[in-house]
Amino acid sequence: MRDFPFITAHTGCMGTPDNSAESAEAAIEYGADIVEDDIRATRDGTLVLSHDDSVVFADGTEGSIAGMTWAELNARMDRPPQLLEPVLKYVVDAGKTMNLDLKSDDGIQPLSELIGKLGVADRVFLTGCEYARAIAVSKCNSRLRKLLNVDVHAFMRIPYAEAVDELCEQALVAGCFGLNLPYQIVQPSLLEAARNAGLEVYVWTVNEEPQMRAFAEMGVRSITTRRVDVLARLKRNWSREEQHGKQNGGQHGRQDGPEQKGTEY
Repeated sequence: MRDFPFITAHTGCMGTPDNSAESAEAAIEYGADIVEDDIRATRDGTLVLSHDDSVVFADGTEGSIAGMTWAELNARMDRPPQLLEPVLKYVVDAGKTMNLDLKSDDGIQPLSELIGKLGVADRVFLTGCEYARAIAVSKCNSRLRKLLNVDVHAFMRIPYAEAVDELCEQALVAGCFGLNLPYQIVQPSLLEAARNAGLEVYVWTVNEEPQMRAFAEMGVRSITTRRVDVLARLKRNWSREEQHGKQNGGQHGRQDGPEQKGTEY
């Protein structure tokens, strides 16, 4: 029986604010295996959850996370960004894994140090790593697990099969254990090439059940979603449906790609 993909909760899942403690709590409550958040570093190397570098201060002016210390952000913001460390501890203590979507290179070293301090290298992995950043992570700490974020422009400049081969080669050179890519560019041939290279395929962001089922049947390793409840329900039904199919001599699965609509990314 094919394993059901990991359920990765997109930050802001289940209607919670993006990059918040509430998002991580909801992810675990509704059955996620992996919790995803966006990571940035302040000027003094404090790691926070934030997609964008820009912030708005209490007086209405704007500033930069990378350009300020954590103390300065705290002093000037009504609601400063959520610190990563307590959220990471919470996720790990719950027995789950955290997907750290790194938004800038200046977060690599402090992130390596935090992971080492907490001893959680086996419970986290990095995304947000296109080829150059993946190489930088390897140079900083080769033990950090990471996925190669796929450059979709490669699929526009060269034929699909060549782009797939190029990305698999980059992932292997950079020491990545898999590919992280938007669902729209996934085809069965990509999955086959990745498997042949020993790489896992993680897709984002799928919020509709028909597409979730299609990608599970294709054999991706993880599906990222904001609708953790829907994907968790599909997972609960998976074993029963798989067993029923075997008893009737059928196969649970199809090899055509999922319909490309109704999904946020």
